[in-house]
Amino acid sequence: MADQPLIVDGLARFLPLIREVPDFPKPGILFKDITPLIGDGEAFRAVTEALAERVAKLKPERVVGIESRGFIFGAAIAARLGVGMAPVRKPGKLPWRAVRETYALEYGTDALEMHEDAVAGARCVIVDDLLATGGTAAATARLVARQGGQVAGLAFVIELGFLGGRGALADYSVESLIRY
Repeated sequence: MADQPLIVDGLARFLPLIREVPDFPKPGILFKDITPLIGDGEAFRAVTEALAERVAKLKPERVVGIESRGFIFGAAIAARLGVGMAPVRKPGKLPWRAVRETYALEYGTDALEMHEDAVAGARCVIVDDLLATGGTAAATARLVARQGGQVAGLAFVIELGFLGGRGALADYSVESLIRY
Protein backbone atom coordinates (compact mmCIF):
# COMPACT_ATOMS: atom_id res chain seq x y z
CA MET A 1 0.00 0.00 0.00
CA ALA A 2 1.19 3.48 -0.75
CA ASP A 3 -0.38 5.01 2.38
CA GLN A 4 1.39 4.69 5.70
CA PRO A 5 -0.63 3.06 8.46
CA LEU A 6 -1.68 5.03 11.52
CA ILE A 7 -0.02 3.44 14.51
CA VAL A 8 0.10 3.94 18.26
CA ASP A 9 3.30 5.68 19.40
CA GLY A 10 6.10 3.30 20.23
CA LEU A 11 4.85 0.44 18.08
CA ALA A 12 6.02 1.62 14.64
CA ARG A 13 9.27 -0.31 14.97
CA PHE A 14 7.25 -3.55 14.94
CA LEU A 15 5.47 -2.92 11.62
CA PRO A 16 8.00 -5.04 9.69
CA LEU A 17 6.83 -8.01 11.79
CA ILE A 18 3.39 -7.89 10.15
CA ARG A 19 3.73 -10.07 7.07
CA GLU A 20 1.48 -9.47 4.07
CA VAL A 21 0.30 -12.68 2.40
CA PRO A 22 -1.39 -12.12 -0.98
CA ASP A 23 -4.43 -14.17 -2.04
CA PHE A 24 -5.08 -15.72 1.38
CA PRO A 25 -7.54 -17.15 2.24
CA LYS A 26 -8.98 -16.36 -1.20
CA PRO A 27 -7.75 -14.58 -4.33
CA GLY A 28 -7.79 -10.81 -3.95
CA ILE A 29 -7.36 -10.81 -0.15
CA LEU A 30 -4.12 -9.36 1.25
CA PHE A 31 -3.84 -11.14 4.61
CA LYS A 32 -2.07 -9.36 7.49
CA ASP A 33 -0.16 -12.17 9.24
CA ILE A 34 0.80 -11.36 12.83
CA THR A 35 2.62 -14.67 13.40
CA PRO A 36 6.07 -12.99 13.20
CA LEU A 37 4.87 -10.27 15.60
CA ILE A 38 3.74 -12.73 18.28
CA GLY A 39 6.92 -14.73 17.71
CA ASP A 40 9.02 -11.76 18.81
CA GLY A 41 8.91 -11.46 22.61
CA GLU A 42 9.50 -7.71 22.75
CA ALA A 43 6.88 -6.99 20.08
CA PHE A 44 4.30 -9.33 21.60
CA ARG A 45 4.76 -7.78 25.03
CA ALA A 46 4.56 -4.21 23.70
CA VAL A 47 1.41 -4.87 21.66
CA THR A 48 -0.26 -6.77 24.50
CA GLU A 49 0.55 -3.99 26.98
CA ALA A 50 -0.77 -1.32 24.61
CA LEU A 51 -4.04 -3.23 24.16
CA ALA A 52 -4.32 -3.97 27.89
CA GLU A 53 -3.87 -0.26 28.69
CA ARG A 54 -6.81 0.64 26.43
CA VAL A 55 -8.98 -2.26 27.62
CA ALA A 56 -8.36 -1.48 31.31
CA LYS A 57 -10.04 1.92 30.88
CA LEU A 58 -13.25 0.07 29.93
CA LYS A 59 -13.26 -1.79 33.29
CA PRO A 60 -14.14 -5.26 31.98
CA GLU A 61 -15.14 -8.19 34.14
CA ARG A 62 -14.50 -10.57 31.26
CA VAL A 63 -12.37 -10.48 28.10
CA VAL A 64 -13.99 -12.25 25.15
CA GLY A 65 -11.40 -13.60 22.70
CA ILE A 66 -12.41 -14.48 19.15
CA GLU A 67 -10.94 -17.62 17.55
CA SER A 68 -8.15 -17.97 16.94
CA ARG A 69 -5.72 -15.10 17.19
CA GLY A 70 -8.09 -13.24 19.49
CA PHE A 71 -7.41 -16.02 22.03
CA ILE A 72 -3.74 -15.11 22.05
CA PHE A 73 -4.24 -11.45 22.88
CA GLY A 74 -7.45 -11.95 24.87
CA ALA A 75 -5.88 -14.44 27.27
CA ALA A 76 -2.79 -12.28 27.80
CA ILE A 77 -4.93 -9.20 28.46
CA ALA A 78 -7.30 -11.04 30.81
CA ALA A 79 -4.35 -12.39 32.82
CA ARG A 80 -2.74 -8.94 32.99
CA LEU A 81 -6.02 -7.35 34.20
CA GLY A 82 -6.91 -10.21 36.57
CA VAL A 83 -10.27 -10.91 34.92
CA GLY A 84 -11.78 -13.98 33.28
CA MET A 85 -11.52 -14.85 29.60
CA ALA A 86 -14.33 -16.31 27.48
CA PRO A 87 -13.51 -17.97 24.14
CA VAL A 88 -15.67 -17.55 21.05
CA ARG A 89 -15.10 -20.45 18.65
CA LYS A 90 -16.10 -21.85 15.31
CA PRO A 91 -19.08 -24.27 15.44
CA GLY A 92 -18.60 -27.65 17.04
CA LYS A 93 -15.41 -26.80 18.95
CA LEU A 94 -16.89 -26.14 22.40
CA PRO A 95 -17.60 -29.08 24.71
CA TRP A 96 -20.77 -27.78 26.39
CA ARG A 97 -24.07 -26.12 25.44
CA ALA A 98 -23.41 -23.22 23.13
CA VAL A 99 -25.19 -20.27 21.55
CA ARG A 100 -24.55 -19.77 17.80
CA GLU A 101 -24.49 -16.62 15.68
CA THR A 102 -24.13 -16.59 11.87
CA TYR A 103 -22.43 -13.62 10.21
CA ALA A 104 -21.00 -12.36 6.92
CA LEU A 105 -17.26 -12.10 6.25
CA GLU A 106 -15.50 -10.03 3.64
CA TYR A 107 -15.04 -13.32 1.75
CA GLY A 108 -18.14 -15.43 2.61
CA THR A 109 -20.24 -16.44 5.63
CA ASP A 110 -19.44 -18.24 8.85
CA ALA A 111 -20.76 -18.85 12.36
CA LEU A 112 -19.43 -18.49 15.89
CA GLU A 113 -20.36 -20.14 19.16
CA MET A 114 -19.94 -19.33 22.83
CA HIS A 115 -20.87 -21.38 25.88
CA GLU A 116 -24.31 -20.27 26.99
CA ASP A 117 -22.95 -19.26 30.42
CA ALA A 118 -19.62 -17.79 29.25
CA VAL A 119 -20.32 -14.20 30.23
CA ALA A 120 -23.30 -14.58 32.57
CA GLY A 121 -24.24 -10.90 32.38
CA ALA A 122 -20.68 -9.62 32.81
CA ARG A 123 -19.22 -6.35 31.51
CA CYS A 124 -17.12 -7.53 28.55
CA VAL A 125 -14.45 -6.33 26.17
CA ILE A 126 -14.14 -8.22 22.90
CA VAL A 127 -10.59 -8.72 21.61
CA ASP A 128 -9.33 -9.89 18.22
CA ASP A 129 -6.25 -9.43 16.10
CA LEU A 130 -7.98 -7.79 13.13
CA LEU A 131 -10.99 -5.61 12.36
CA ALA A 132 -11.98 -5.89 8.69
CA THR A 133 -15.68 -5.57 7.81
CA GLY A 134 -16.78 -5.93 11.43
CA GLY A 135 -18.94 -9.00 10.81
CA THR A 136 -17.08 -11.30 13.19
CA ALA A 137 -16.89 -8.70 15.96
CA ALA A 138 -20.55 -7.69 15.55
CA ALA A 139 -21.61 -11.36 15.72
CA THR A 140 -19.58 -11.74 18.91
CA ALA A 141 -21.22 -8.62 20.38
CA ARG A 142 -24.62 -10.17 19.62
CA LEU A 143 -23.57 -13.39 21.38
CA VAL A 144 -22.54 -11.40 24.45
CA ALA A 145 -25.80 -9.42 24.43
CA ARG A 146 -27.90 -12.59 24.06
CA GLN A 147 -26.41 -13.75 27.36
CA GLY A 148 -27.27 -10.49 29.07
CA GLY A 149 -23.66 -9.35 28.94
CA GLN A 150 -22.70 -5.73 28.38
CA VAL A 151 -20.22 -4.96 25.60
CA ALA A 152 -18.04 -2.23 27.09
CA GLY A 153 -15.93 -2.07 23.94
CA LEU A 154 -13.80 -3.87 21.40
CA ALA A 155 -10.03 -3.87 20.89
CA PHE A 156 -7.96 -4.94 17.89
CA VAL A 157 -4.29 -5.06 17.01
CA ILE A 158 -4.95 -4.13 13.36
CA GLU A 159 -7.83 -2.30 11.70
CA LEU A 160 -8.35 -2.30 7.94
CA GLY A 161 -10.12 1.06 7.90
CA PHE A 162 -10.82 0.95 4.17
CA LEU A 163 -13.23 -1.98 4.77
CA GLY A 164 -15.48 0.06 7.08
CA GLY A 165 -15.67 -2.37 9.99
CA ARG A 166 -15.85 0.43 12.54
CA GLY A 167 -19.21 1.39 11.02
CA ALA A 168 -20.62 -2.06 11.82
CA LEU A 169 -19.61 -1.42 15.44
CA ALA A 170 -20.85 2.17 15.67
CA ASP A 171 -22.71 1.49 18.94
CA TYR A 172 -19.48 0.54 20.73
CA SER A 173 -16.15 1.95 21.80
CA VAL A 174 -13.53 0.60 19.36
CA GLU A 175 -9.77 0.66 19.89
CA SER A 176 -7.12 -0.39 17.38
CA LEU A 177 -3.35 -0.07 17.53
CA ILE A 178 -2.52 -0.10 13.81
CA ARG A 179 -4.88 1.25 11.16
CA TYR A 180 -4.39 0.69 7.44
